[in-house]
Amino acid sequence: MDFTKLEGAGNDFVLVETSDTHRDWSRLAIATCNRHFGIGADGLLLLMPSETADVRMCMFNPDGSEAEACGNGLRCLVKYVISSKLLGDGGAQEFLFIETKDGIRKAIVSQSAGKEINIQVSMGAPKFKAGEIPVAIEESDRGLVDIKSMLNYTTTVDDWKLPLNLVSMGNPHAVYFTEQPVVSFPLARIGPEVERHGIFPQRVNFEVARLTSRQQIEARVWERGAGETLACGTGSCAIAVAARLHGFIDSTVAIKLPGGILNLEWDGTGEVLLGGPTEIVFTGQWPGEV
Repeated sequence: MDFTKLEGAGNDFVLVETSDTHRDWSRLAIATCNRHFGIGADGLLLLMPSETADVRMCMFNPDGSEAEACGNGLRCLVKYVISSKLLGDGGAQEFLFIETKDGIRKAIVSQSAGKEINIQVSMGAPKFKAGEIPVAIEESDRGLVDIKSMLNYTTTVDDWKLPLNLVSMGNPHAVYFTEQPVVSFPLARIGPEVERHGIFPQRVNFEVARLTSRQQIEARVWERGAGETLACGTGSCAIAVAARLHGFIDSTVAIKLPGGILNLEWDGTGEVLLGGPTEIVFTGQWPGEV
């Protein structure tokens, strides 16, 4: 099986071109994403044909679960499509449409004078209803009447009192803003507890963020099904959305993660736009029977 390894701000993926909908991709994700006995990755990307868009993307986490959305995975997949000229030889497409589990996503592609491919993807509009996130909170009991009602929902995890900002970017997120440097937060201990907290029926991605200016936020992410990653596209979207609703930032912000910087745009009402670096790392063949 041929594969390509890609990364976006350190968020790395194994990509496979396939039309096989019957293979046990969950099992293959567990094997290939293993960093000791496999290729090593934060997820397995499947590039598949689509009847409704230019291409289709499926993404499986290292634990074998399928993700509804993956911003950096989406950008890496577009980078592969453009670099491989899968849609023709006429140069980079201005727009690409990608079918995902959470709907059709639009990618805006441009090339700089140095021929560097710049990719920005639309991640859809954030969702805040309890059933959409999902989170097991009775909205009527709390008098939830607007978007800001999902901000600062406070819960206690391992003696940590956490005001969580709850939002769906196609997958569930809980954002915690701290005044301390994020490097000091015990993410390896608290992250798994938040991910599997009883109020999240489908688990949750957990972000720890600190505002350093109105233009930049530093963050670390504990991803559902993957653990701590060097970057997270949908997580950065969730951080930007929560920060904008709190009035911490304006419509654009740079999210500084351990693996690099992602650029976010959100006007407060529409879709969230995600940009940042993407690189093809290497190609190879997976020899396993899985």
